Amino acid sequence: MGMDTATGVHAAWLPPEAFRALGSHRVLVRGDGPLAVTVYEEVARACVDYGGRVGRSPDAEAGPYDLVFALTGDVPALPAVVDVRAAAGAEPLGEEGFVFARVGGVCFVLADAAAGLLYGLFHVVRLGGSAFEGGDVPAAAHRPAMRTRMLDHWDNLEVHPVMGHVERGYAGGSVFWRDGGPRGDLPRVRAYARLLAATGINAVSVNNVNVHTAETHLLTDRLGDVAELADVFRPYGIRLHLSVNFASPVVLGALTTADPLDGEVRAWWAKAAAGVYQAIPDFGGFVVKADSEGQPGPFSYGRSHADGANMLAEALAPFGGEVHWRAFVYNHQQDWRDRSTDRARAAYDHFAPQDGEFAANVVLQVKHGPMDFQTREPVSPVIAAMPRTRLAVELQVTQEYTGQQRHVCYLAPMWSGVLGFRPWGDGGEARDVAALAADPAAGGGLVAVSNVGDDPYWTGHPLAQANLYAFGRLAWAPDSDPAALLDEWIDLTFGALPSGDPAPLRSTLHAVMDGSWQTYERYTAPLGVGFMVRPGHHYGPDVDGYEYTPWGTYHYADRDGIGVDRTRATGTGYTGQYPQPWSEVYESAERCPDELLLFFHHVPYGHVLHSGTTVIQHIYDTHFAGALEAEAMRSRWAELAGGGLVDAALHTRVAERLDEQVRCAQEWRDQVNAYFLRKSGVPDAHGRHIP
Repeated sequence: MGMDTATGVHAAWLPPEAFRALGSHRVLVRGDGPLAVTVYEEVARACVDYGGRVGRSPDAEAGPYDLVFALTGDVPALPAVVDVRAAAGAEPLGEEGFVFARVGGVCFVLADAAAGLLYGLFHVVRLGGSAFEGGDVPAAAHRPAMRTRMLDHWDNLEVHPVMGHVERGYAGGSVFWRDGGPRGDLPRVRAYARLLAATGINAVSVNNVNVHTAETHLLTDRLGDVAELADVFRPYGIRLHLSVNFASPVVLGALTTADPLDGEVRAWWAKAAAGVYQAIPDFGGFVVKADSEGQPGPFSYGRSHADGANMLAEALAPFGGEVHWRAFVYNHQQDWRDRSTDRARAAYDHFAPQDGEFAANVVLQVKHGPMDFQTREPVSPVIAAMPRTRLAVELQVTQEYTGQQRHVCYLAPMWSGVLGFRPWGDGGEARDVAALAADPAAGGGLVAVSNVGDDPYWTGHPLAQANLYAFGRLAWAPDSDPAALLDEWIDLTFGALPSGDPAPLRSTLHAVMDGSWQTYERYTAPLGVGFMVRPGHHYGPDVDGYEYTPWGTYHYADRDGIGVDRTRATGTGYTGQYPQPWSEVYESAERCPDELLLFFHHVPYGHVLHSGTTVIQHIYDTHFAGALEAEAMRSRWAELAGGGLVDAALHTRVAERLDEQVRCAQEWRDQVNAYFLRKSGVPDAHGRHIP
């Protein structure tokens, strides 16, 4: 797991060794177009490294072949393709699906379109030697669950005085931009596109949703910079999207208004969209944050979100583009003394009444929880509330509230739980979140905020690469087992490199990473209450940091109890935004899951959880336990030092991050426990020292 000699950055899950099995065999690649060329070039490079050979047509080099990549329509010269495709079933594979089979010692990757060949290539890479070993493998079709599998980059062209080069970025500067213009490191962008394609990601937005002045110009006079990036991503099947400023007609067009119902404004956007597609014919569309946290939007003109989104959708529709309109809209100037206001309610209150009013090419991008990517939140009720609107579920790979890539926090188990959540329970309409996001008619796919920067390891913490990998794989197959995805990442990233027995490395990585999300939760904010972080940069503990601010992120701890009353009976009424049975489950303190109790209820410190312990004792116990678990993670990693299983520089980087994680976990433990000891007056039942 070392640095790529061509780019000078870490090879992540695509080191040359991952292509050893592919590159040591005889491979035929059929198909035309840039994606088929990419497949051929990837195979050819691997064959040069490992002694295999590759042909472009049956007559280019005499067979036999061990592996055939072919389009299903390319059958005259390859009669075996007909049989394999038929064995996979009659259902179309779509633009990105593929069939894999092994028949008579020959592997086949078949697709209806070249994108399927690309994803089939990386499937073979994941299989490694097992792709070519053993007897026949029945034909199986592989199709992505989500039509859109997208990463949003919160990258700024210039260094923002508060947010830096990448807003909520914890891995250095942007891989795209520097000093107000293009970074110019296109080989690194290509390496990034390749990594993303290997996980199944097919869309990227390249600038911050908080669109500042410099980024606003990317839509018009700086469009060439975006087109240059699109050219690099295109050979890997990734369409570029652009975050746009809703006020662009005023900022760029010298109009006096950005009113979405104004004819001149609509004409301005139509012309701007046409210009984009002239430069980037396969452009994906716009990402918009409007009327949120100070960003301009349709509210200034007395218009609705649907009015604003539909105006942009109208401009993009002739070209097949989409508008990703973010539902992260709330009042960030709340009065903390007013307990009737509730930030958690905001997205539902804003958008649910507009269900059915959005154009067909508008995708409402909804955060997976109602607040802001906390370590533990309930699933957003908006996801179930808008059946006539296309919805995309938004996750956060960058670890804003989960350790900022200074802490190990493998997030796939959290995301898997979100995607598997059934808003209507197990009876009746028993669809889960993944099914809603993947619905062919109404689904908008899965989107996440990227965790990548210009750090040599891409994600700052080398082990945080696993989160990016897992996001792409879950977007392709939401029912994937997080532990199995971690194994895939380990095998690709480390598996071909170590000398000796790799089992100690595998067991160490699982010991450090499998339960790391729960460990992080234990030593930070308890029972779903969230936040308790230092304002602004959101790193480290500050129990009352947001308690008396306008942002609406409160825990309401007093001498008697803690938690937010969001019930219909006595609180903000938020529980009523859920369908049955969850509306009733969350309404009841007795039925509410322990891990979300304080999100929905204000309870006494002596309230007994389902676990049998009291709330206050749970706070003490989990914070002590989480800090100890962080120490154990560090100790386990230290055992690998000098053993040759991990590159020395990488081992040192991870060890340094684990040192910081242990320090910060102890800080969380001491501050949270001391705060609640003093607030409640209830001592730890086990007599442990609390400062």
